[in-house]
Amino acid sequence: MSDKEQYDLDAYLDRIGFKGERRADLATLRGMHLAHSLALPFENLDPVTGTAPSLAPGDLMAKMVRGRRGGYCYEHNTLLRLALEALGFGVTPLAGRVVLGAEGPPGSRPRTHAMLRVEVAGEPWPYLADVGFGAVGALLLPVPLVSGTEYEGAGRRHRLVPLPHEGPLELWELQARDRLTGGWTGQYAFTLEPFTAGDFEVFNWFVATHPRSPFTRRPYLQRTLPDGRHLSLDGARLTETLTDGTVTERALTEETEARRVVEERFGVAVPAGLTLLG
Repeated sequence: MSDKEQYDLDAYLDRIGFKGERRADLATLRGMHLAHSLALPFENLDPVTGTAPSLAPGDLMAKMVRGRRGGYCYEHNTLLRLALEALGFGVTPLAGRVVLGAEGPPGSRPRTHAMLRVEVAGEPWPYLADVGFGAVGALLLPVPLVSGTEYEGAGRRHRLVPLPHEGPLELWELQARDRLTGGWTGQYAFTLEPFTAGDFEVFNWFVATHPRSPFTRRPYLQRTLPDGRHLSLDGARLTETLTDGTVTERALTEETEARRVVEERFGVAVPAGLTLLG
């Protein structure tokens, strides 16, 4: 069965609540990107159980569209890519190195993050789209692939900065502005080299199964609410970031409370047999 036969565009758009025009234009790209970002949470519960999530379109539909689950970058951006391609956009998968929280230069971590380069008819430049970065500095709207310009999107500010490196392709870093300090924080670095589905199958297997991968060790969930608040669960630590940048944190100490938080606040059904605070 082909990807198109397994993928249900109507069901996907209904799941994310997108009601706009279905055209390969900037308004549609922006609307779908924001709707997806607010509707589908980031979560790694499959890797925590020792399972590498499937990237097959039919499995993604069953899990994230028809089931009460989210996913991580490979799953999210595969779903978005399939939708954009179905509407006639030109999409190129990209891979980047996460620099958020890293010590050392951008090349100190492997390329494990997936994002998309999207061609929009009538626009002078392509756009960076990414609905699968699990952090408060994630994009809520796509940004043009133009360096040095600040972009505001649904209450967040971003910019793309070129970085010096020894490779033949230009290296970009996506940076997010901190609402409290006004400073800029790098999120991930990438080039415009295209990657294939086979590349992401390898990345996905490594991230989901390697014993040193942070995603195999503890639950990690992210959700941005429609009012702009951002929720994060990292192990037992629940963090809420308000629209002004104010942060509150508390530790979850009981399994029943943790399951209730994941189910109700993140909208994610906990897989059978998984102990969140184990």
